[in-house]
Amino acid sequence: MELNNLQYGQSNDILQFIISNGIIDINDVRNSIEVMKRKELLEKHPYKIWEGKDGKWYTYLPDDKRGRVQRERNSQKEIEDIVVGYWKAQMENPTIQEIFNEWNDHRLELKKISNATHLRNRQIFNRHYGEFGQQKIKSITEEDFSEFLESQIPEHELTAKAFSNLKTITRGFLKRAKKRKLIYFNVEELFQELDTSEVDFKKVIKEDYEEVFDEEETDKMIGYLKDNPDMMNLGIMLMFVTGARIGEIVALKHSDFSGNTFKIRRTETRFANPEGKYVCEVKEFPKSQAGVRTVIIPEDYAWITKAIKRQNPFGEFIFVKDGVRISTQAMRMRLKRVCKKLNIYHKSPHKIRKTYGTILLDNHIDNKLIMGQMGHTDIVCTENHYHRNRKSIDQKSQIISSIPDFMAK
Repeated sequence: MELNNLQYGQSNDILQFIISNGIIDINDVRNSIEVMKRKELLEKHPYKIWEGKDGKWYTYLPDDKRGRVQRERNSQKEIEDIVVGYWKAQMENPTIQEIFNEWNDHRLELKKISNATHLRNRQIFNRHYGEFGQQKIKSITEEDFSEFLESQIPEHELTAKAFSNLKTITRGFLKRAKKRKLIYFNVEELFQELDTSEVDFKKVIKEDYEEVFDEEETDKMIGYLKDNPDMMNLGIMLMFVTGARIGEIVALKHSDFSGNTFKIRRTETRFANPEGKYVCEVKEFPKSQAGVRTVIIPEDYAWITKAIKRQNPFGEFIFVKDGVRISTQAMRMRLKRVCKKLNIYHKSPHKIRKTYGTILLDNHIDNKLIMGQMGHTDIVCTENHYHRNRKSIDQKSQIISSIPDFMAK
């Protein structure tokens, strides 16, 4: 700390020496900064600046009612002064959407969020903020934000989770606005005083058959996948016997495997590129820190790793078709076709993961082992969100009917 302070003091002394001895004129520095800011604002201007036949200079400025309005001045500098003044004023009182974009883009630049999270944040904002998001940030009060957020629950029939996502992005960009001194109310107090309760949110109730593969379905699925072991089917089977996420499976490399285990260190992510097209990439870290783990394949299914290697012995990624890495979307479509072929109610790859978690819990596996296999930090997450009844209606009926108190005397 003392060394840093000394270095800072020396740097400051050197700067003062340079300025005081006329080596650098502080006014020149300020002027250079102003020129750079002016150039940046002129480049930001979306409309052409041109000289008319009458010798005057013209451009357009945005207008809330008419879309745009024409402005004219006698010289190029005068018209540019108008443009610079307009955009300076906009920066001093941006719209809610401009503050959101600034916050969201800044977090992406700092690599605090992934491209996929950046896209998801934007989708949440666009879904909810619409017209409200076009208002100037300084004109909106704490009460306005409170009423707006509360109104979104019935308007969009939000679940508790969806409302939590909306609050997350709102809290983020409001803190950004507070840092820039565009608002002065307490952001945390705003959220603490929201008038909401559990009964306000939409409850999504799903039957067990929608959430997990029951015992008969699992047997049918694994039997079919085993009898038709192409790369996609082997990937689906690996999900059934390890509970790994689909994004983690398609990002596996040969170097991740050792015996009947494999390491999860990365996952696929999907986002929109600057042209607005959706692209898939492999990011070099899994969904969460807890997702970094070594997964065990049951010994009776260790043959899967050998079958994979036979089909693709040299590629960097394991799951490849025609020289191209298989995407999560391709794997999802394969699972959908297999379910239809076997006359099984269609369930997503995440339902395979829920099935796996349920099997571990039903067999009373040690909590630490379950958390390690699933990539969870808390067993409560597994129990609350992954535990379902996998018995069919016939099996349930037989169990209930076999209770002595319910048998005819």
